[in-house]
Amino acid sequence: MNTMKRKPKAPNSSPGLLGTTLISIFMISGVAFLIASLFTAAKPINPFSGDFSARIAEALKEQEPTPDDLQWPTATPRPRPRIGVVVGHWGDDDDPGAVCPDGLTELSINQVVAGELEKKLLEAGFDVDMMYEFDDRLVEYTGIALISIHADSCTYINDVATGFKVAASQGNPRLERTARLVACLRTRYAAATGLPEHLSITGDMSEYHAFEEIHNETPAVIIETGFMNLDRQILTQNEDLIAQGIADGLVCYVQNESITIPADE
Repeated sequence: MNTMKRKPKAPNSSPGLLGTTLISIFMISGVAFLIASLFTAAKPINPFSGDFSARIAEALKEQEPTPDDLQWPTATPRPRPRIGVVVGHWGDDDDPGAVCPDGLTELSINQVVAGELEKKLLEAGFDVDMMYEFDDRLVEYTGIALISIHADSCTYINDVATGFKVAASQGNPRLERTARLVACLRTRYAAATGLPEHLSITGDMSEYHAFEEIHNETPAVIIETGFMNLDRQILTQNEDLIAQGIADGLVCYVQNESITIPADE
């Protein structure tokens, strides 16, 4: 029998399963170590750390305006309503108005009443222009209203020559406003003073010179506060009451208070 010897097998050079596993473990460990080293070397900013919060607060503090830097808007004040008051016969040396036998003049009554009226209007929130009888400021005067203050005759006429009169500027293009001003003065003045209204309007009142001089948008009236004969007591001893009646009428007009406008206006 012929027998042949087998050649010995060369040893297997590729690693087994165990070796492959060990190699993988070593490689993963090395990569993990390298990544860990890099993160350790770079110290990140922790947004929740006290240091980071302090830096943010400091930055905001630098930009926070101080009280002196704050700019607050200022409100524009509303203009006060302006009323013109003509003191009858004031500044007219040639005509002091009506004169009583004892020397009492219409001018003296008008001045006291106008002075009291000015105080009341200022307290009520108005600006007041006190003017002479023939004041240069009357030319194209513009205001929410104008009133000229006068008193009636000191001569005895009859027993019914008592009370006040109110006349308006008929040439005003806004007659409804003038009518309201007249109505307010009639009712409020009568209520404050208790005086009756005397309806004898003269041409000197209805064609009063200032009506033609002021701006045609300014409603204007002239009032004769009472007769210096039969109404002398209230005109000379209760000037504050006279002024209050006029002020009440002007406030009634400006504040658009309820009033019945007479049909004849």
